Amino acid sequence: MNAPFQPSVGAIDAPDAQQRERIVVVGLGYVGLPVAVALAERLGPNGTDVVGFDISKHRIETLRAGSDFTREIDNSRLAACGLDVTDNPEVLAGATAVIVTVPTPITKERRPDLTPLKKACETIGPRLQKGALVVFESTVFPGATEEYCGPLLEQHSGLAQGRDFTLGYSPERINPGDTVHRLETITKIIAAENDDALARMRAIYGAIVDVGLHEAPSIKVAEAAKVIENTQRDLNIALMNEIALIFDRMDISTSDVLAAAGTKWNFLPFTPGLVGGHCIGVDPYYLTAAAERLDYRPEVILAGRRINDSMGEAVAQKTVKLLASQGVAFGKARVGVLGLTFKEDVPDIRNSKVPDVVAELREYGVKPMVADPLASSEETQHEYGIKLTPCNDLTKLDALILAVNHAEYVADQPALIARIKPGGVLVDVKSALNREGVPNGVTYWSL
Repeated sequence: MNAPFQPSVGAIDAPDAQQRERIVVVGLGYVGLPVAVALAERLGPNGTDVVGFDISKHRIETLRAGSDFTREIDNSRLAACGLDVTDNPEVLAGATAVIVTVPTPITKERRPDLTPLKKACETIGPRLQKGALVVFESTVFPGATEEYCGPLLEQHSGLAQGRDFTLGYSPERINPGDTVHRLETITKIIAAENDDALARMRAIYGAIVDVGLHEAPSIKVAEAAKVIENTQRDLNIALMNEIALIFDRMDISTSDVLAAAGTKWNFLPFTPGLVGGHCIGVDPYYLTAAAERLDYRPEVILAGRRINDSMGEAVAQKTVKLLASQGVAFGKARVGVLGLTFKEDVPDIRNSKVPDVVAELREYGVKPMVADPLASSEETQHEYGIKLTPCNDLTKLDALILAVNHAEYVADQPALIARIKPGGVLVDVKSALNREGVPNGVTYWSL
């Protein structure tokens, strides 16, 4: 375990050489909570004060009650870590290091929405002390930390960036629901505007990341690395989605094709599906927006986004065609949709593409029933206007769409198929089921 940072002699406006860091993590969601917990576990015993701050009273109340609804931190670890959490912004006063992990979504027009980042800077600024280090983990376009966040902090603090406080950037790489690739086991990129700030980041993050740090030469490089990581994945999945649409017209199974092609050593194992969530479906728009401001029109990136954004409609339209082929009247069809979260086995509904499937079905007069035991019914109703149906009510269906392959859905395939009427339709979006186990009389389709 690395010792807490003690600034070198002569560091401008840094904390006193004998002073330990007092760290406040701003934003306690999927990214911030694991960071705060890890810091409390590993630096707390050495005397470093670590506090988690979130503007949501409900979030703070549930964490204080010992429960993390994101399921990233189990209850026993949360109780044992010693992390103090609060919704009182005055906790920022006196912090020597602030780590900002607020979300960076997109607008309905698919443009970067920096509102949470702006509000975070407006909250931190008046309470920012001289010598403080402010590190951003939120995904942004290259230049945002120094050219957007820095001036905001200056404006609201009256302090000078680079002299009175310093900036750092360390992009988050957490994969919700992934029990293998965790904060501690993923190489962490760090970058700062000067060597002293980088040394402090090295001490802070080096204490919680077991596999090491990558020190980028500039904050802009670190910001750019983050947006291209997910842009690359987005484009590869878009290629698989387009291939799936083509092979469907050829009456070829895409999963069979990928199984055959995957026997070559350098074939990349991407698969088609709905692309949502807070990263892959969002980050490319931060890069393309920045490019467009420089009078460059991205072609490949935006083409991939158009394909992936259209897949919800494509799944719904295929379902409608299959219902029509069975002679089912759309207005009377019993159609169930299993899963609403953006990926399997997580409760996160942000930027889910399942609502696109639902909206397109409704355009044809179909009134689908949506079930997801992991999603919050209140949040789903608020965000998408979709009222969740209890799973047990999805019976005698004309069509069943397995939109998100939660483990509990695919664990008992016969029970899942039993929800469908004889002669009904089963749409397995991500080919999660055993096609050979689908009985005769049920029409099976997958991407």
